[in-house]
Parts: sequence; C-alpha cells; structure tokens
Amino acid sequence: MATAGTPMPRPKRPRRKLILVLVVAVLAYPIGSYTRALTYPGAASFAVRTVDWLREIGLGGVVNTVENWWYTRHPPSAAPPPAGSLPTAPPPLPSLGAGPRPADLPAQLPRLPGEGRWTPGASTAGGPVADYTTFIRPDPAHASVVAGVAWINQSLVRASLIAGTKEPGGSGWPEGARVPSGVRPALLATFNAGFKFKDTAGGFYADGRTARPLKDGAASVVIDRSGRISIAQWGRDATMSPAVRAVRQNLALVVDNGSAVPGLRANAVGRWGSASNQFQYTWRSGLGTDRAGNLLYVAGDKLTLRTLAGAMVQAGIVRGMELDIHPGMVAFNAYRPDRPGSSPRKLLPAMPGSADRYLTADQRDFFAIVLRGGAPPASAGVSPLSSLGA
Repeated sequence: MATAGTPMPRPKRPRRKLILVLVVAVLAYPIGSYTRALTYPGAASFAVRTVDWLREIGLGGVVNTVENWWYTRHPPSAAPPPAGSLPTAPPPLPSLGAGPRPADLPAQLPRLPGEGRWTPGASTAGGPVADYTTFIRPDPAHASVVAGVAWINQSLVRASLIAGTKEPGGSGWPEGARVPSGVRPALLATFNAGFKFKDTAGGFYADGRTARPLKDGAASVVIDRSGRISIAQWGRDATMSPAVRAVRQNLALVVDNGSAVPGLRANAVGRWGSASNQFQYTWRSGLGTDRAGNLLYVAGDKLTLRTLAGAMVQAGIVRGMELDIHPGMVAFNAYRPDRPGSSPRKLLPAMPGSADRYLTADQRDFFAIVLRGGAPPASAGVSPLSSLGA
C-alpha cells in the first residue's frame, strides 16, 4: 500500500505491449485490405480503387450518402456549354462509300455547331462508313448538359464482351482483361459495361462460361455467334441458346418500344439501383438499338437517370439499358482502323480516363467492336477476329 507522499506505481510494461498489439491487430486488416485494393492488377484510378475498397469493407451506405449529397446539390448550369467541352469534327474523309447514314437528331435552339449532326468515323476499304458520332443536349432546363452519341452499323462489325481483372470475377479469361493484340488493327471502338455485380442482380456469360447467373427480367446486352448485339429483357426477348455467345446484364430496361419506361422518376422498388442515386447529376452511359438494328451508345456528364433515358430516345433508341455511371466508369473510345497510326478519340473531350483505355488490363469488364471484314489493306496479314471468337 502506498503511503502519503509516495508516487503511485506506473502501469506495467506488459499492459502497454498488450494495448499496442491490440491496436496493431485492429488496424492490420483495413491496412492490408486497402493495400491490396491499391495494388490489385488492372487499370483503375486511386479514387476508384479507394471508393471500391470502402464499399467492400461495408461502408457502401456512407459512400452513397456522400455521393447523393454531392451530386444532387451541384446541378448543371442553364447556360450553353463552353466550346471546349464539345467534340470537334476530324478532317473529312476524301469520299464516303455507299451505305446507311443516320438522320440528323433533334437539337435545342439555337443549335450549336455540330449539334445533332453526324461526323463519320472509320470505313471499310472503299466501302461504307461503319460508325458516326455526334452530340445532343437532352435537358432543356440545363442547356450546359451534353450527351455524346455513337452510332454503329452492326452489319459491318463484330462485338465482344471482355472480362476484367475484378469484374465479373474468376480467373483464366482468355483475353487477359484487355483488347487482344491480334484484333487491334481492326479495332473500331471500346466502351464500358455495367455496374459492379455486387450492386446489381444481373449476370455475366462469356467465353463459354457463366461467371454470374443470368436473371429473368434483367436488362441484357446479348451478343450472338455472328458478333451482333441486341438489347433484351432476359426471359422475354431472349433466352439462352446455342446462338448466344455472351450476355452482360445490368438493372432493368430504361427504354422500351421507343419510349422511356414508366417509373424512372421514383424508382420506387429499386429496379435501377438505389432510389437516391438516380437523381444524381453525374456521368451516365446507356446502350441500345434503333429500329434498323444499328447500335447506339449514349453518355454524358450531369445526367440523371431520366435525362439519360430521354437522351437515348432522342438518339433513336427503341430498346435500351443503362450501363455504368460516375466519373472513371464511363468510357467510349473510337479508333480509325482505316487510318493506321492515328490516335483514338474520346466520344466527349471531358470524358474521364485515357483514350486508349482497355488496351492494357482493366479491372472492369467492357465491350470491344471490330470491323467485320478485318483490318484495311494497310494492316493486311493479321487475322484480327480470331481471338474474339468470330
């Protein structure tokens, strides 16, 4: 017993060591898992890796709350967009071969230079143009909002679904999470797929294997054996058969029979993700087909779900689905296989990420489009379609 004036004994060192061990033990898992997230193979930005990690450790609700607070409180401007945010047309082709050309799209007035008017892309050797791009402004209340549109003639191309290093999961995917080098001389376009699979009930089928079970009712990108894409409500418009080569599901259809589907405003039962995130002004992308079966990709910043659906209808889509959303997730890059050595172009100048994304291994699954006839004569000697299952 300590007497008056005698200092109290200090805690024994073993107790300090125990506390230190407990602190290290508590911090070891999050530090280790965060390190793994930052170093996991495949291209992804620091911000994307960090947000994905927070969701994986159970903080998805916190991330959603922060995102909803930010994106819903930063509406787009009502002023016209700055010129630098608009695509600029490349030099015109010397001559355009015969073939279908999309009609100009409706535009806000006064019409901006190039708005709704198509810029031709690559053409087959002496043949028709395979793809066109333009931009529209789908939100009359916010004239600064711009959506890029890409139109692809499916009779001239083949599509493939390529697995990433993290999505849909599993190992041994034949393409190595990138566009195979053998098809690059014929590469026309690459673009993002859908949500992470933990955030959607949809499935994934490619390369003869089912990575995630396919769900009836889900909006589906279906690729047949000829490499042609159709958009379907699984179980109603398409089912598994020997003709199906790949399926990527995501949420529910947003456009059907040429109109936005009912219920997008409220999203009462969560068919399109959480109710709140559909009101976010953020990057969004969608994919659909027109009445002739041509493929249309639509994407832009400061889009809500309803604005995206409206842009898809304005672009001529008769059945379509939302793909991925948010910066770093939305990417469309166009290539010119008819001009060897040319650089790829983003659909919109402000689209985040590199214009050559998907040429190196990526964490997310994506789509690649190649010319059906292979590379132009300048790139002869390559069999570009073999590794894409054509």
